[in-house]
Amino acid sequence: MREQIQAIHIKHKEYGYPRMTIALREAGFFVNHKKVYRLMRELQIQSIIRKKRRFFKGKSSRVFPNIVERQFQNRKQNEVLVTDITYLPFKDKFLYLSVVQDLYNNEIVAWKLSHRNDLQLVLKTLDLATQKRDVYGTIIHSDQGFQYTSPAYSS
Repeated sequence: MREQIQAIHIKHKEYGYPRMTIALREAGFFVNHKKVYRLMRELQIQSIIRKKRRFFKGKSSRVFPNIVERQFQNRKQNEVLVTDITYLPFKDKFLYLSVVQDLYNNEIVAWKLSHRNDLQLVLKTLDLATQKRDVYGTIIHSDQGFQYTSPAYSS
């Protein structure tokens, strides 16, 4: 079993004792996680810890006042459009869905899907919305994400 643990570790250095236990069971070993933990300690095998995903922690470029103030009901058509980005897990990557929605009837005015969560995704989605509707005088409400507080978005 020790040889099998070492072989799995060479192939999957990120496996700790829980995943190592699963891999051993799939290889036909009937083993308890405590035994795998003990054997890995004896063999001085430790998993490589994954890097945490880094998110932007800096100060926003430009913060706009909250005009809507969570008053999402009883709006006129084209009075308030809301926008946001959703992370969609897809296989081993993420896809990012940017949406512009009218609060009057919850209609999706525009949407765009991308492999990157960047300012271009937001600008293209907003461009699609402006092609479909006249947004002059419309409040466009969003969270304070880095895309929505950037100078390019505010212009």
